Amino acid sequence: MIVDFHTHIFPEKIAASTIEKLENIANVRAFTDGKENSLVASMEEAGVDVSIVLPVVTRPEQFNTVNEFAARLNEKYQGQEHRLLSFGGIHPDTLDFKRELRIIKDLGLQGIKLHPDYQDTYFDDIKYMRILDYATELGLVTVVHAGVDIGFPDNVRCTAKRIQKVMDEVAPERMVLAHYGAFGLWDDVEQLIAGGNVYLDTAYIFGFIDDDAFLRILEKHGADRVLFATDSPWSGQKESLAQLRRLASDQDCLEKILGKNAEGLVRL
Repeated sequence: MIVDFHTHIFPEKIAASTIEKLENIANVRAFTDGKENSLVASMEEAGVDVSIVLPVVTRPEQFNTVNEFAARLNEKYQGQEHRLLSFGGIHPDTLDFKRELRIIKDLGLQGIKLHPDYQDTYFDDIKYMRILDYATELGLVTVVHAGVDIGFPDNVRCTAKRIQKVMDEVAPERMVLAHYGAFGLWDDVEQLIAGGNVYLDTAYIFGFIDDDAFLRILEKHGADRVLFATDSPWSGQKESLAQLRRLASDQDCLEKILGKNAEGLVRL
């Protein structure tokens, strides 16, 4: 089984405008149009079995809309050959984070996505620490955008040092650091994070991280805690798979990264 642990889709009526806006902010071009059917087509072409969809709640009042959409998506794809599996989302400024995390759990959503840049909150803020602590208690996976966001490069809200502080003070379980620990800050990842009790995903790193840095982090952190991911539509699934297979030539290591580790985190 091949699992892409980090993808995004947008509702049909806003997909085109959202993709255009994000492309202009980050000065990049998407690999797909950000629509549900385009992600499924990409999966079919690449041979990906499951794509984890990660919605971001950018304002507290979006909570119900985002999570109800996620729950409907999961119901739709139950039993499908190429399956989308959506996590939920929560904003750190919510007035009742425990209630909202319980709602996410009750909806059958197996995890949440946090994005310090889009949510304008530093990762070691107490608001995030409380969410991480209770998410751990509920058994939810937490995926966090880590490192530089190319759309907001001047103020990195989730650095390796902030991550280290959260890990020391909260010790969250089942936490996934997107972009191989911290996008663009891989020296710090190697020194401060690699080897810790956290998962790293490979979303949107190929073409930015050099081969030696990728392999050093992989060796220090261990293949048991690395997850294949693309950040689709911002990276191509077929292209990212080819890059990973080029770098991780050991078959046992590759099988863990491509799917076995994900199977240990979520019910697929």
